[in-house]
Amino acid sequence: MKDIHPKLVDCKVTCACGATFTTKSTMPEFHAEVCDKCHSFYTGKQQAKRTGTVEKFNKKFGLNQEKKAAK
Repeated sequence: MKDIHPKLVDCKVTCACGATFTTKSTMPEFHAEVCDKCHSFYTGKQQAKRTGTVEKFNKKFGLNQEKKAAK
């Protein structure tokens, strides 16, 4: 059971935005689409929702509070 695990090496990760960092992996190089430098969650550039999900659902399926009250 000796030598059953792959060897970890230094891995250079390159993001699509151009940012790079080093970590450990079984691959020597990795290309990512997003990282903490460009992802909207980490940069704080998220788009705020203009309508709530419940209102959006009700509008999509033609439901509203007046119809419920009329029944």
